[in-house]
Amino acid sequence: MMLGVKTSGTALACSHFLSPRAFPPTAVTLRHLNPYCSYRSIKMSAEQIVEHVVLFKAKPDADPSKLAAMVNNLNSLTSLNQVVHLSSGPLIRDRSSSFSFTHLLHSRYKTKSDLADYSAHPDHVSVVKQYVLPMVDDIMAVDWVPIEFSGPTGVPPGSAMRLTFLKLKENLGENEKSQVLSAVGGIKEKFPGIEQLTVGENFSPGRAKGFSLASIAVFKGVDELEALESQTELANEQKEKVKDFLDGVVVVDYAVLPTQSASL
Repeated sequence: MMLGVKTSGTALACSHFLSPRAFPPTAVTLRHLNPYCSYRSIKMSAEQIVEHVVLFKAKPDADPSKLAAMVNNLNSLTSLNQVVHLSSGPLIRDRSSSFSFTHLLHSRYKTKSDLADYSAHPDHVSVVKQYVLPMVDDIMAVDWVPIEFSGPTGVPPGSAMRLTFLKLKENLGENEKSQVLSAVGGIKEKFPGIEQLTVGENFSPGRAKGFSLASIAVFKGVDELEALESQTELANEQKEKVKDFLDGVVVVDYAVLPTQSASL
C-alpha cells in the first residue's frame, strides 16, 4: 500500500535472524570482509515481481473492532486487478528496539507501474483515508524488485514470514552495499526452513525511514519460523560478517492469515 502521508561469491550473513540489539550505535571500521561480486553484476531473475511492504504502528487507544475493520478492508484490496498477492494483519512480533510496529501489509505486483496504479486506485485511497490513517501513529513503507525470484507469487495462507529492513552506514560505496546484498541473499542455503527468499534495494526512499535494503524469508508455518530460535549460534556467527556495514535493522515476524478476516 502506497500511502500519501509524510512519515518521519559466497553469501555469509544472516541479518534476518538478528535482533536490532546486535548493532550497537558505535563507530566501527569496514574490515574482515572478502570482496563480493559487484551489485550491478547480479543477474536479475527472468520472472520479476515488485514487493511492497507497509508497517503500521496502531494508536495505543485504538478500538480493537476498528483495527479489525482496518485489516479487513486492507485485505479487500486483493480484488484489484493490479494486485498479484496481498495480505494484511497483526504482527507476530516486532523485534526492533527503536520502533513498535503492530500490523503489516504485504503485496506483490508484476511491475512498478502496477504498484503505482494500485496506489492511485479510488478503492485504495478510500481505505487509506477511512480505515487506516485514523488508526495509526506511524507508518513505514518499503518497495523493491527482488534480485532473484523463484517459486509462487502468492504466499499461501498459514505461511510465516520474517521481514528484514537494513539501514546502511553513511558514505558506503557500491561494493560494500553489494556485499550486504550478496550475504543476505545467501541465507537460504544456511537455513533450509526458508521456502522462499526475496532480497532487493528499496526504490521508495521517502517513506522508508532511511532503510534501503529489504528481504522477506517465507516459511511453511509459524513452527518452522520459531525453529530458528534453536539456531542462535549460527545466526550470531553469520551476523559478524556484515554488522560493520549497518547502522540499523528492523526485523518483524508475520503469519499470513488463514482467512481474509482478522480477530484483533
